[in-house]
Amino acid sequence: MIITNVSDYLKKHGIKPSLQRIKIFEYLINNRNHPTVDTIYKELLKEIPTLSKTTVYNTLNLFIEKNIVAVITIEENETRYDADVSFHGHFKCERCGKVYDFNIDISNMKDDMLKDFQIKEKHIYYKGVCKYCLNLQID
Repeated sequence: MIITNVSDYLKKHGIKPSLQRIKIFEYLINNRNHPTVDTIYKELLKEIPTLSKTTVYNTLNLFIEKNIVAVITIEENETRYDADVSFHGHFKCERCGKVYDFNIDISNMKDDMLKDFQIKEKHIYYKGVCKYCLNLQID
């Protein structure tokens, strides 16, 4: 995902590009860590001391409404955010807590049972232990 001018990108999607909005979106595209609100808030507070957690929540909700950010809810008690809104899967490591993207081809998936349904969202989540944590066991 390459966005050369975040301000123009936000405008293109009907979002007024304030400093906070630009910084929050830049954080999402530059840090592919599927952050929580707290993570974004703590990181950007260093750069924007006047930032509030409410601003982060409201901005993310606006981004979701404008379809430039997706919500990831692998765990019921944890909401994460992803600026990559293309269809892809997520793997969450049960040891380190990191969430990884992976490509998935759904062109061969049969969904005949849902042909009369209106599908609004599709999600593929896996949980387990990532290769980095598995390698730590071996060493």
